[in-house]
Amino acid sequence: MHDKPIGASLYVPTTHRHLLEIANGERIAALRSVIFCTEDAVAERELEAALANLAATLRAMRAEARIDRFVRVRNTGVLARVLAMDGVEKLAAFVIPKATRDNLDEYIGLLSGTRHLLMPTLETAEVFDPADMRALRVRLSMPDIAPRILALRIGGNDLLALLGLRRPRDMTIYQSPLGPVIASLVTTFRPYGFRLTSPVFEHLDCPALMAQEVQQDIAYGMVGKTAIHPSQIEPIEQHFRVQPKEVAMALRILDRDAPAVFKLDDSMCEVATHRNWANAVIARASRFGTHAVAAGTAGNDEPEASVNPVAHPSPGWTDGDKRVNGSAFAK
Repeated sequence: MHDKPIGASLYVPTTHRHLLEIANGERIAALRSVIFCTEDAVAERELEAALANLAATLRAMRAEARIDRFVRVRNTGVLARVLAMDGVEKLAAFVIPKATRDNLDEYIGLLSGTRHLLMPTLETAEVFDPADMRALRVRLSMPDIAPRILALRIGGNDLLALLGLRRPRDMTIYQSPLGPVIASLVTTFRPYGFRLTSPVFEHLDCPALMAQEVQQDIAYGMVGKTAIHPSQIEPIEQHFRVQPKEVAMALRILDRDAPAVFKLDDSMCEVATHRNWANAVIARASRFGTHAVAAGTAGNDEPEASVNPVAHPSPGWTDGDKRVNGSAFAK
């Protein structure tokens, strides 16, 4: 399984006139990962032009870049066309729309012989059926597909559309009818090693509400969130940064000489039950950094703002940036 946090992934229609500059990391300074969309973001009448633009971008874009490039395909036919494009090996992964256990095999068959990863999107009526999700988990766990799964994406807008609803402007997705659904997906997939990313936040004029939602995303164990505008990237990733106290606690938990149970900052730390949390904290701190410590607030157990968790790798945590297909995620 892959353990590097994803953070904010920006959706960009493949009709975008600056696709190449975005792909090369030249246009949006804060961008870590981008999803070039050929599905809902592209009208049917624009599809041929969008694919031509994507083909030109793949040919010209640098093989190595500081960002990870993904393509959300429209269907298996579009996936076949993209796989035939020059430069497709520069992509890290494909996002599979409306993934179900019934259509996965056709996608997997097309990817035979490639090293691309996958991010299936959970956004069909089957998501509301826990038994169907358990069956999907069994399929995803099979050896022909499990090593390819970077994360599972939750398609919030499509799921709300199935209910005849739209995301409200005054509450987070967790306060909507999708709250229990997301909780069910977390408990269905996370214990078996599958990571999840959270839905888009579509109201650009509600930054405080988005901040609240990202905090809830992290509390639910989400490893990333889809961004629909560059202005959302930094606010999303600000919440993926880690408090220095959390880094100190995680490092203590992961210390080989740590007692089985100990107190730190008036909280019980239990190595056996908190190790996974600690590994996730160190991974987030390594990728997104830590919050600055306000002057005069650091205590004896709290590291200074300059703490570099990468300098203290935890046992069992996969460190490094071994790049395949220009991707820091591929191992």
